[in-house]
Amino acid sequence: MTIKRHIPNIITLLNLFCGCIALVFAVEMNFEMAFYFVCLGIFFDFFDGFFARLLNVSSPLGLQLDSLADMVTSGFVPGFVMFLMLSNSVSTNPSFAYFPYLGFIISLGSCYRLANFNIDTRQTDSFIGLPTPANALFILSLPLIIKYSDSLMALELLTNNWVLLVITLLSAYILNAEIPLFALKIKKFNFKDNALQIVFLLISLVLLVLFQFSGVALVIVFYVFLSVIMNLITGKKA
Repeated sequence: MTIKRHIPNIITLLNLFCGCIALVFAVEMNFEMAFYFVCLGIFFDFFDGFFARLLNVSSPLGLQLDSLADMVTSGFVPGFVMFLMLSNSVSTNPSFAYFPYLGFIISLGSCYRLANFNIDTRQTDSFIGLPTPANALFILSLPLIIKYSDSLMALELLTNNWVLLVITLLSAYILNAEIPLFALKIKKFNFKDNALQIVFLLISLVLLVLFQFSGVALVIVFYVFLSVIMNLITGKKA
């Protein structure tokens, strides 16, 4: 019984471990490996809750541990990556020496969301505001778009310090905005009850295949856009 009780917590700690490794790669400016380890951390983040429910060992400790692990993998890492991107964008301008620290606004917004999520009883079947893992994937995809995209416009935008600041502020806002976002959990195995999730996943797969790392950012934007459209259709409010 004791070992079974700790299985979800061990998985959560693996999420934290991946976040620590991602941070090391980010320091080394290896954004691709940082992205992959954040993805792996998010994978563990999904399955810790799954196994907690499966084994019927959910606990207040697990809830707090999950948020602490997410704060590193999906909170501090994306804030640090934005700090590095801003540093690169103003490297030739000494008067902007402290400007890159504004990238950590993402980490502050993530921290507030994670703390609020633990006490918000409205987010059991859906989300209000963008989940931190989705936001982390969006931010971590940006330096990879710069590296691999052939679009000169994308390169110019994502190396502009003011554009990056706007993205930072929007990121912190959307994390905590009172916008209901549909959950991807499939509870009943039929198309009727999961039509929205299935359509979203299929379109997301197409975007990822066609646009690779740019597709990651497009999927997150599409997720928010589709949720807002569905809210308008159904009249759903936070």
